[in-house]
Amino acid sequence: MNPKLQQAAIAGIAGTAVMTLITLVAPYMGLPKMNPAEMLAGMLGAPVIVGWIMHFMIGVIFALAYIFFAARLLKKIANKVLKGAVFGFAVFVFAQIMMAIMGALMGGMASPEGGMVLMMIGSIIGHVVYGVVVVLLVKDNVTK
Repeated sequence: MNPKLQQAAIAGIAGTAVMTLITLVAPYMGLPKMNPAEMLAGMLGAPVIVGWIMHFMIGVIFALAYIFFAARLLKKIANKVLKGAVFGFAVFVFAQIMMAIMGALMGGMASPEGGMVLMMIGSIIGHVVYGVVVVLLVKDNVTK
């Protein structure tokens, strides 16, 4: 398998898994319940398993975007954790834009359970952690 694809698959799945764990413990940290798979499935009117598959596929796609595009843009940031946080925040912003577009196209989205501000904070935390995991797992020689 191509090393870049292999790295993206490993990093994307691992980053998405860690992000998902954060969403599962979020209610215990005072944040609202967040289930990205349920949200994706609900928007599509599909079973939750489809939402889970999409959630992890999106994680791999963003890891590919890091390897093929974002790593070059972030090359001046030497600290991998900071680089991952910046990448994760960029993924968060992109995800919010896409969710707004999808919500508009699909006739709206359900309101979050715990308020929009807390939902956004939880989402930022999850995406930043995702970005850090991806950057830490992708070997430097793969991004060149």
